[in-house]
Amino acid sequence: MTSTIGLLHPGSMGSAFGAQLRARGHIVLWCPDGRSDTTRHRAERAGLEAAALPELVSRSDVLLSLCPPAAAEETAGPVAELGMSEAGTIYVDANAVSPSRVVSIADRLAPMPVIDAAVVGSPPVGGKSPTLYLSGAVEQADRVAEFFAGTDVRTHVLGDSIGKASALKLAYSSYQKVSRVLAAVAYGAADTYGVADELLVIAAKRTRSYLVETDYIPKTAARAWRWGPELEDAAALLADAGLPDSLMHAAAATLARWDGNRDERLDIAEALEALRLERDPGNPS
Repeated sequence: MTSTIGLLHPGSMGSAFGAQLRARGHIVLWCPDGRSDTTRHRAERAGLEAAALPELVSRSDVLLSLCPPAAAEETAGPVAELGMSEAGTIYVDANAVSPSRVVSIADRLAPMPVIDAAVVGSPPVGGKSPTLYLSGAVEQADRVAEFFAGTDVRTHVLGDSIGKASALKLAYSSYQKVSRVLAAVAYGAADTYGVADELLVIAAKRTRSYLVETDYIPKTAARAWRWGPELEDAAALLADAGLPDSLMHAAAATLARWDGNRDERLDIAEALEALRLERDPGNPS
């Protein structure tokens, strides 16, 4: 059955999602007001139909927000001001924002139902199949998932709690993206000292992600007392090479939270508890 989806930001990811929905016979609207020529051309190539925002909202069964994280609230704001919730439109916030931000967006849009969503993977072009994680009212999340049936976008409903999809996305990207930054500065340091090729030989021996090795978390805690000073020296190496050293200092400061666990045999839960900051009840921030 043909449905109408309002795409609130047809960037590279959004337009690719729109093209997938169009290929399934759905109508996909977008609002050209204030958008660049690049965005207009992208929307045209994806077969999206231009509409003013009030029309887009009133006609859509689902509003899909896929925009830069900093613009998530700005994108939701005009929709909230229109106050068109009587049509039963579902707002899907698929931006890489914190759980608290998506809850704030949901509060602002109430009584319009909001589904928290997150995309993991590359845009669905050239055979790539990202996963759209959904959390919120299960009936509505299932309805959103149905729109993508038969497309290259996989869907996975996480449960009825808003914030789960956002938490999963940021937990993953905190590792994925920071590890890319670390790779850049590590390679830069090795290149400065003429040992880049040797670094790549060492790195090629490992094919498994550290992220799946959760059993190593307690071992990291037990060795933090000597890893921290090593990373401070790594910071000095980067500084000498003219590269940013703040990530190394931050990692050393994180390891310092385990200073009291030297050579202890902790389990994963105990190691994580020791890593967490103690909060003053009078100052929860």
